[in-house]
Amino acid sequence: MSPKPDTVRRVLQRVVLPADHDIDVLPLYVDADRPQLDVDKSTLTPAQRGKIPPTEPNSQVSPDPGAVLGRHSFRVAHGERISFGTYFNGFAASYWRMWTVVTKVTLNVRVHGDGAAVIVYRSMPNGRAQRVDSTVLSGTEPQDLAFELTLAPFGDGGWYWFDVIAGDSPAVMEEATWVADVPAERADPGSVSIGITTMNRTEFVTKLLSQIGGDDDVRAVLDKVYLVDQGSQRVVDDPRYPAAEKALGGALRLIEQGNMGGSGGYARSQLETLEAGESTYMMCMDDDVVCEPESILRAVTFGDLCRRPTIVGGHMFSLYSKARLHSFGEIIQPYRFWWMSPPTVETDWDFAGRNLRSARWLHRRIDVDFNGWFMCLIPTEVLRTVGLSLPLFIKWDDSEFGVRAKEAGFPTVTLPGAAVWHVPWTDKNDALDWQAYFHQRNRTIAALLHSPYEHGGRVVRESFNHQVKHLFSMQYSTAELRHLALEDVLAGPAGLHGDLLTKLPQIRELRTQFPDGRTDPDPDAFPAVRREKPPKRGTDPTQPKGKLGQLVSAATSAVRQTLPTRALAGDHPEARLSAMDAKWWMISQFDSVVVSMPDGTSASWLQRDREEFRDLMKRTVDIHARLHREWPRLAAEYRRALPDITSPEQWAKTFDASASRSEGS
Repeated sequence: MSPKPDTVRRVLQRVVLPADHDIDVLPLYVDADRPQLDVDKSTLTPAQRGKIPPTEPNSQVSPDPGAVLGRHSFRVAHGERISFGTYFNGFAASYWRMWTVVTKVTLNVRVHGDGAAVIVYRSMPNGRAQRVDSTVLSGTEPQDLAFELTLAPFGDGGWYWFDVIAGDSPAVMEEATWVADVPAERADPGSVSIGITTMNRTEFVTKLLSQIGGDDDVRAVLDKVYLVDQGSQRVVDDPRYPAAEKALGGALRLIEQGNMGGSGGYARSQLETLEAGESTYMMCMDDDVVCEPESILRAVTFGDLCRRPTIVGGHMFSLYSKARLHSFGEIIQPYRFWWMSPPTVETDWDFAGRNLRSARWLHRRIDVDFNGWFMCLIPTEVLRTVGLSLPLFIKWDDSEFGVRAKEAGFPTVTLPGAAVWHVPWTDKNDALDWQAYFHQRNRTIAALLHSPYEHGGRVVRESFNHQVKHLFSMQYSTAELRHLALEDVLAGPAGLHGDLLTKLPQIRELRTQFPDGRTDPDPDAFPAVRREKPPKRGTDPTQPKGKLGQLVSAATSAVRQTLPTRALAGDHPEARLSAMDAKWWMISQFDSVVVSMPDGTSASWLQRDREEFRDLMKRTVDIHARLHREWPRLAAEYRRALPDITSPEQWAKTFDASASRSEGS
């Protein structure tokens, strides 16, 4: 069928397959299992929901990796049924319906196999599926099938997909595309520059560069890859770098600069993209991801067809369990001003255990406030209008930018079918190490800029509560860094750019002055566990506690801070705790305890210091009272400064100053 007058036909999405036959990711592309729809929780009362046991995974049938014939083709054995109603190959119709100019799509499938059937389905927002259309093939010659499909009923959610059922002989799905007739002015695809910030991950980032450069279709929309190297191990010295550079065919530009964190690296790519003036979009991408290259094309195409300039983000799957979805969308809870998954999202979802067609929640459209910069497409028009990244080093740069863009009328869409594989956030706890400073400072600054509440909602109270928990847990270095963060917040926005190159060494040095800030990988580095008296029967402090037990622990811990430390606690830890058990109400029962780090590579020895506790507690009370009192004034000050500190001109000055400093050293 030819496009209508004044329209052009564009490919929205192609069916893709993992050409390396990776069995771990295959469930994200093809599905041999029958759907088993889970319980509709929306029809239940809260009490009923609480009685539902965790969803059991399907006894999933794994597709044959050998049936992948190429990047776009798949063989279905005779008598078998394969569904393309999967994360990467289903069509997320509700997102196109909500955000783009597309109103109808056509599914084109080229398939051969005598007696084979192609069946098209759609889903409702609650996950219920409906059969839409079907065709049965006759003869062995390849046939081109076209299914015309409307997007009208997808206002709140729902997907399209198709299944292929082989007859008495094998069937081959040679290729399939989702296409649409779009206004003629949307005929040409936009182009993208990709910004990657890297620090001492040379092997990972060179593989990523080769992956991007190795896809001809991605190369067709690619202007530049800005690789901002901020590490001491130079990427250019890696033996894999020449091959990566060659794969990108002149599109790679390597920039070496001092360590300004993620925000400084991404801001450099944003600035370079604007100054080059070639690209429709700039895409932020982490250096330690594995990317599905088709995701880049899909993000660009979706952005091209959005009704207004829109930030288009991808999802995150676990690098270590590749069918496990780690992030499906992020929002900012306004009263707490804290990032979180939307309430309808099921976190850490394993597609290898329960497929797309079996999970109700995946069919509701999920609207977001921001997308992490592990993969995020930003129109250059948005950068020109709202500015570049805040100079925050790390943490909250991506979320603040999404909120800032939303306030200016530019939404963010996290697009199903666009994703990377990344180390999950749950595999680490960066709120206790040197990064605690940036968590505290940057969240507070973001709230000052965007909180709708006069005194920041719950931000100040929650900060105080966390600080007390760290003090009860003998995490004095973390408490000190968080205190320093608030002091810098109260000093105002003028120092943010200047701190980019100097703050990290300062806080690293400060942290090492405290026992909890020093870690050791050697299990024999710490003295043997010893206590003067064993715990009373039934009161072992290393065992998990219920809510009542936590309250009792809090009360006894408060009293404990006024008492001298127990005998032997200065020379011997009273216990060893694994990272998963090291909750504040458990740690606070001891005067001395060895705690493992979340990544399992080392441990630290926490020791109670009554004088340190008193000093930090007094300062904690004082600074939080001041922050609450001065919040309205500070908020006005930060908001006035925002256009300047995020402007390309200010960032250019910062990069020039950094270059001058490097030349002089």
